[in-house]
Amino acid sequence: MTGSEASPSFRLAYVPGVTPTKWVRIWNERLPDVPLALVAVSPAEAFDVLRGGGADAGFVRLPVDGADLSAIPLYTETTVVVVPKDHVVAAVDEVSSEDLADEIVLHPLDDTLDWEQPPGRPAYERPATTADAIELVAAGVGLLVVPQSLARLHHRKDLTYRPVSGTPESRIALSWPEDRTTDLVEDFIGIVRGRTVNSSRGRTQTPAEPKNKRAEAGDARRKPAARSGGGRSGGTSTGRGPRSGSGGAKGGAKGSKRGKPRGRS
Repeated sequence: MTGSEASPSFRLAYVPGVTPTKWVRIWNERLPDVPLALVAVSPAEAFDVLRGGGADAGFVRLPVDGADLSAIPLYTETTVVVVPKDHVVAAVDEVSSEDLADEIVLHPLDDTLDWEQPPGRPAYERPATTADAIELVAAGVGLLVVPQSLARLHHRKDLTYRPVSGTPESRIALSWPEDRTTDLVEDFIGIVRGRTVNSSRGRTQTPAEPKNKRAEAGDARRKPAARSGGGRSGGTSTGRGPRSGSGGAKGGAKGSKRGKPRGRS
């Protein structure tokens, strides 16, 4: 950790397709006095927003474009092809990139997949945005290959999508400026990684005092057992009293046996 100043709020950026609801809910439960503000950003501007201080951390799509930003990969998305509901692709469960070879596949300028060569035949012009490409798919101009979250984000009743193999996959990561790894950033990292409130890595962890109290409680539970054992042993802590008594009884029996021959003589 390189900073410890507490901010009045925590600003979290996120790119289209990411749903931060779960993490925001946990944040509000653990740090109710620190409001979390969401900042919607495009994939192209996400890293500049982080560098410029517009957000403390953000959910971005990999790769991160600089060594000054830290990143924790979170998950990889399924790649799908968006088609009209009456398209032949809608009749199957999955297709390959080779199956799209004869199709016009739209390649928007804000595409998030790292293509070496997009599948299918290119359109005459590249749509400016994914949203524009969705409209063209609905108009029957072509198909669109995107991460599944973007297909859900731009859902339309007249369109559907199917998984497509042999294509790049988009990975989502949590990123933040390395030189601004504040306590609040550490707190959010802990939430995203699933750490509990008592984790040793977060500011919201339980102090060390309860551990000492638990140790004292453990000693207290053990002490009555020792006193109870002492009562059973006739007040001695070693328990040698009962063994001595038992040994004395045996000794007396042996002594009476030795005394009988002397009585006969």
